[in-house]
Amino acid sequence: QVQLVESGGGLVQAGGSLRLSCAASGSIFSGNVMGWYRQAPGKQRELVATITSWGSVTYADSVKGRFTISRDNAKNMVYLQMNSLKPEDTGVYYCNAPYSSKNKYWGQGTQVTVSS
Repeated sequence: QVQLVESGGGLVQAGGSLRLSCAASGSIFSGNVMGWYRQAPGKQRELVATITSWGSVTYADSVKGRFTISRDNAKNMVYLQMNSLKPEDTGVYYCNAPYSSKNKYWGQGTQVTVSS
């Protein structure tokens, strides 16, 4: 069964940093590209970063240079280091596998709020 558990969100001032963690079940994690998504109130969910099983990464233009995605294949964990946070980064952050047939399952997400 697919399990995705996000953690590490919170309230931070603009310019601050947070590190998000995602604990994923092997059925969704192993061998798959993993990604971090975010959704602001009234907005569509957007993909902000991806990482392949061997560590190749991509980023949305809005977060490039500020966010770093990483993974630990031995622990089935995905991380998102967020630096130089801006108010527009506020939203609920989710992890998932963008190209997996099992990606219809979503975790609870973790709330990130950046104050100005």
